Amino acid sequence: MIIDVTVPMLPESVTEATLMTWNKKVGDFVQRDENLIDLETDKVVLELPAQQAGKLVEIIEADGATVTAGQLLAKIDTSATAEATAPAAAPQEATPAAAAPVSAAPASQTQAGVAMPAAAKLAAEKGVNTATIQGSGRDGRVLKEDVAAAASALASAPTMAASKAAAPSTAGDRVEQRVPMSRLRSRVAERLLQSQHENAILTTFNEVNMKPVMDLRNRYKDQFQKEYGVKLGFMSFFVKAAVAALKKYPVVNASIDGTDVVYHGYFDIGIAIGSPRGLVVPILRDADQMSIADIEQAIHDYAVKAKDGKLALEDLTGGTFSITNGGTFGSMMSTPIINPPQSAILGMHATKERAVVENGQVVVRPMMYLALSYDHRLIDGREAVLTLVAIKDALEDPARLLLEL
Repeated sequence: MIIDVTVPMLPESVTEATLMTWNKKVGDFVQRDENLIDLETDKVVLELPAQQAGKLVEIIEADGATVTAGQLLAKIDTSATAEATAPAAAPQEATPAAAAPVSAAPASQTQAGVAMPAAAKLAAEKGVNTATIQGSGRDGRVLKEDVAAAASALASAPTMAASKAAAPSTAGDRVEQRVPMSRLRSRVAERLLQSQHENAILTTFNEVNMKPVMDLRNRYKDQFQKEYGVKLGFMSFFVKAAVAALKKYPVVNASIDGTDVVYHGYFDIGIAIGSPRGLVVPILRDADQMSIADIEQAIHDYAVKAKDGKLALEDLTGGTFSITNGGTFGSMMSTPIINPPQSAILGMHATKERAVVENGQVVVRPMMYLALSYDHRLIDGREAVLTLVAIKDALEDPARLLLEL
């Protein structure tokens, strides 16, 4: 029986995907649930497993093709068996001559460090050997960005032998590279423009004395890690403080749907995480019901999945409020952009020791600037400012989080 291999249903807002590299070729036997090919969407990379075991008799869409939900990709003959598809052993030559060595597979097709179609094409154009590149994609796969970086390194740092053989570059030479955007980066750009065009974004600022949280963390971090097996960071305190503030001012946790305002009776907090493919925002669902340890473990797990390219679509969909931490890169101040359809986002920044006045005395304290960007169509300045003040108060007196004050 011949069955069709089709693109699975894609989630809402995802209209198409790009085929990466087929793991099987025509004539190969595939086991049930064996991954045939990965599909790159603008959010995550999806695996396409075989629904039944059989022989792959036809591949209709090649590597790098752009496909949509339900589109036919290949066909499998389920009546075939593994033994029937195994190649027969070649007859032994009578001559004593050694067999000719089998030529090595191209670098873009080797098991370790498979190059994606666009990456392989760019590598061919730039003369880069993908076998020498440490891929940043899933399972070490080489992406276009990896090839571009390698090509740039080669261009800016020629080898000594080449410098002796070749004439030096003209002083006025300037190198340019044109690299296509990844699907994820294109989607991020699209959503950011959408946010700017559709929301009336305004940002309010405040500063928070991080000493109480830092003292609490330093006091219990070793015991916390021993008890829960995960490090105690700062993000969990911000999540707890944000949830407490959103409970006081529900409109900041709401969203606009046409001419309606949707008030969410739950708190799904998006946490911005950097990954090799770009910025992703996985969701802590029902964050109000999570403990500090639950939050830290979930963030750790998401960071690992993001690094390995294994975030699922359900990890990234939804969310009622987001938090982004530019401080990990040294940012002192920024105006974060709202992640639609949410109505607000909290921006954390670098903690720096600064002189502040307390009780008439100038003292040194570890201070952080906070920024709350909000959609002014829904949220008035009063609610935005009070929300940020509530977050600040909770962080400067963490006991409030326990007492729900």
